[in-house]
Amino acid sequence: METTLILLKPDCVTKGHCGDVLQRFEKAGFRIRGCKMIRLGDKLLREHYAHIAAKPFFPEVETFMQSSPVIAVALEADGVIEKVRALLGPTDSKKAAPGTIRGDYGVDVMVNVVHASDSLDAAKVELIRFFKSDELF
Repeated sequence: METTLILLKPDCVTKGHCGDVLQRFEKAGFRIRGCKMIRLGDKLLREHYAHIAAKPFFPEVETFMQSSPVIAVALEADGVIEKVRALLGPTDSKKAAPGTIRGDYGVDVMVNVVHASDSLDAAKVELIRFFKSDELF
């Protein structure tokens, strides 16, 4: 079994899609190992988005990700990374097919409902960043 990190982004939270998105994950056979609502601070965002923190568009990402709390979720399943990403659709919601989470609820490449770890190595790092060991069950 593998575990990945999911962040229900501000657009998901403010538009009231969290229940629908979590239900889709559960119906797809994923087990929720941890779940909590948090506000993302500057330090955490810069660490999480280190790969784009120096880009000119990063302040826009930072403002968006701090516009409301997010919900961090740890999901478990065999092949979880690939399966979650298939359920979500492409990062750019405009390219996501109807029936995928981003295709149904997303707007664009940033306002795309959910962040998901893109590899098992990334998931391990991201899970530690967002959850203490005693918060995963």
